[in-house]
Amino acid sequence: MTDLAPGGTLRAAINLGNPVLAGRDAVSGEPAGVSVDLARELAGRLGLPVELVAFDRAAESVDAVRAERADIGFFAIDPARGEGLLFTAPYVLIEGSYLVLESSTLTGNAQVDSVGQRISVGSGSAYDLFLSREIGHAEIVRCPGAQAALEALRSGAVEVAAGIRQVLEAEAQRVPGARVLPGRFMVIQQAMGLPASRGAQAQQRLAAFVEEMKASGFVADALRRHRVEGAIVAPPA
Repeated sequence: MTDLAPGGTLRAAINLGNPVLAGRDAVSGEPAGVSVDLARELAGRLGLPVELVAFDRAAESVDAVRAERADIGFFAIDPARGEGLLFTAPYVLIEGSYLVLESSTLTGNAQVDSVGQRISVGSGSAYDLFLSREIGHAEIVRCPGAQAALEALRSGAVEVAAGIRQVLEAEAQRVPGARVLPGRFMVIQQAMGLPASRGAQAQQRLAAFVEEMKASGFVADALRRHRVEGAIVAPPA
């Protein structure tokens, strides 16, 4: 028994919608990735079994931890997610970028926020939360997940798609006629989180675990093992 997993099993919410952190193994179909490795390592250190609770969208995994249907989760830090959750410092940094069609006149991130531009985002994602605060002129079109946001661009429903840079670059290579705008519009701080009801002591224990995983090279090794490109290990807290 532990304040991190009072039920005796560490239930980890895994967001499969962020391929930098997790996806399904091509052979077994089971969740695999950096966040899965961290969840298993934490459970091992606690001497507890782990239960992976997989979701297709970040917002769903956030809700599961907030409602205590899971004990820990892996989320982008955002003020809009603060209620009901406690976060560690980030363990990985990811770039958020824009994808446009080749025919677009847009050449830089600053040009996106203008009247007449429509930006597709996965509803409840880190990009949705960030752009909801920052965008003043363009229209945000919220879609049920990252793939739906990309499909909105391909279909002409929007002029811009926002998302993880690596995902957008892969889409640009897969589908001719699309390009990623240079640079980034935000840096996503991926952290671990737990229900606020678990208290400050549990948060401190989880935060210490994250710092050890960064310092020991565990996170860097996991990124290499899962062939994740573009994401970097976050600096010490």
